[in-house]
Amino acid sequence: MLNHTLLITTLLCTPMAASAQEDHNGITFRIGAGPLLKPGYFGDDSYGPALRGKFRVDQLRFGPVAAGGESELGFGFGGSVRFIGSRTAEKFDELTGLEDIDASLEFGGGLEYIAPNYDVFAKLRYGVIGHGAFVAELGSDVLFRPTDQLTIKAGPRLLVGDDDYAQTYFGVSEGESAASSFDAFDAQAGLMTAGVELEATYAINDTWDVIGIVAYEQLQGDAADSPITASDDQLSARLVVTRRVTFGF
Repeated sequence: MLNHTLLITTLLCTPMAASAQEDHNGITFRIGAGPLLKPGYFGDDSYGPALRGKFRVDQLRFGPVAAGGESELGFGFGGSVRFIGSRTAEKFDELTGLEDIDASLEFGGGLEYIAPNYDVFAKLRYGVIGHGAFVAELGSDVLFRPTDQLTIKAGPRLLVGDDDYAQTYFGVSEGESAASSFDAFDAQAGLMTAGVELEATYAINDTWDVIGIVAYEQLQGDAADSPITASDDQLSARLVVTRRVTFGF
């Protein structure tokens, strides 16, 4: 679903590659935070503010092996983590009668192909905490670099969920239907969302970046047909300031 579900942390490990022996071993990453405007839950038609955290591994060197670095081109493997906040009737009165959904943490990874002016990726994650379901994310970006400091990328996004994922966020059981204003609904696996994301990164200097992201997704299939869904259109906007940190070892 929308990356606005990442209310705490995003971890993106760049592709792995072999390189010549480096003089210095270490890890370089970016960490930061900023405001986020998003729907309250999947299918919500109202928006509210939240705080967004970001953590990204840029490069790791240990002996003759190097991981990451934006200069790495070609195929590689990347890790992926997504956090989805809880959904409760205490927060959203219109959901009274539905069971609360605990926060979920998804771990996984996938393949990415990086070219000078575009990239393509496919990721698979599992909810190790929370929903206990599989999701697959597919996407690509075209990259523009108007100046040495400004990088803009934009491209389509697709997210597919299994039966457990669909039922968790879009299904309504018979018991929930009896206790709420929603009809019973058995949500099935399939394409959950299709959309596009635009990201602009401005490098203030070698240490600090400002990142602005706007995403639009439209709920698909059973996600759109669910009685819980008040709006198929899901928008989010966020601004993050990150700092580059390097540790040697």
